[in-house]
Amino acid sequence: MLDEDFSKINFKNIKWKHDVIKLYGKTIPLPRYTSWYGDKGRNYTYSGIKSEPNEWNKGLLYFKEKVEEVACTEFNSVLMNWYRDGEDYLNWHADDEEELGKNPTIASVNFGATRDFLIRKNDKSQKILIPLSHGTLLIMKGELQHFWQHSVPKRAKVNESRFNLTFRTIC
Repeated sequence: MLDEDFSKINFKNIKWKHDVIKLYGKTIPLPRYTSWYGDKGRNYTYSGIKSEPNEWNKGLLYFKEKVEEVACTEFNSVLMNWYRDGEDYLNWHADDEEELGKNPTIASVNFGATRDFLIRKNDKSQKILIPLSHGTLLIMKGELQHFWQHSVPKRAKVNESRFNLTFRTIC
């Protein structure tokens, strides 16, 4: 868990967007809101969505510094996800985009409602459930993205928002 300063978070100054993806020939909105912040020129593309970074703000730089201390890694960007309630979710995937490098380190810090974070081997032979509660920091690194996928499934009983900040290094 990160220190108690993180409980005083206000995400109202974030430039949220509601992206759309093409799936089976249809254009559908992502089941969550997102925002991309980072160093100038650190563009990121995933699922056909191209994002140019918003300029870091003081609060995000504070979180970045604290997460870097724990992760022993320097990050140059953060993908933020806002799950409005348990109906918002993230499908199975690996963070294996070329711009993340061969074995990326991704530090995921969570605020608000507790949500299940699932990881499974690519061959689906093993699955692990990790409940991520308010203030939890999860670090994915090494070859994890090569052999495992992760998701945040729907949870009907979750009525509160969850904010997730995934700090990354764009090469």
